[in-house]
Amino acid sequence: MDAQQLERRRTILRILRSGVVHRQADLTRLLREQGYEVTQSSVSRDLRDLGVFKASGRYVLPPEELTRAQGDFAMLGQFVRGLRRAGASLAVLRTTTGAAQSVAVAIDRADWPEVAGTLSGDDTIFIATASARAQDELVARLQALFRI
Repeated sequence: MDAQQLERRRTILRILRSGVVHRQADLTRLLREQGYEVTQSSVSRDLRDLGVFKASGRYVLPPEELTRAQGDFAMLGQFVRGLRRAGASLAVLRTTTGAAQSVAVAIDRADWPEVAGTLSGDDTIFIATASARAQDELVARLQALFRI
């Protein structure tokens, strides 16, 4: 990441902390007003990489604890809606709209041995495991963490 991109991302975080931004177009406009040459797609990538998600019609910063390697799942529990198995080595975690990516990032950063990888959409996370046994361990862990 170059210095300009890093500074732009710091500015995005500052803007999001200072008020409510409802649309990417608003954030793009605010960045342009501050002299950044951005497109909506570059802003979208920045938001994704920063772990920002949209909830209740506004952009929300992930909890600061998400930047730690193990993550803090206590704050994320409010976004988790359900868990089910899909086959012998896949778990499907449902979240509120817009929260799946942040929850998936926390799972990835936790670096649990039973997780082979995650794939997140808007409100759904597919969590792959290497075996049925690893799936059992993952499901037990997620049920305990999120009380589901």
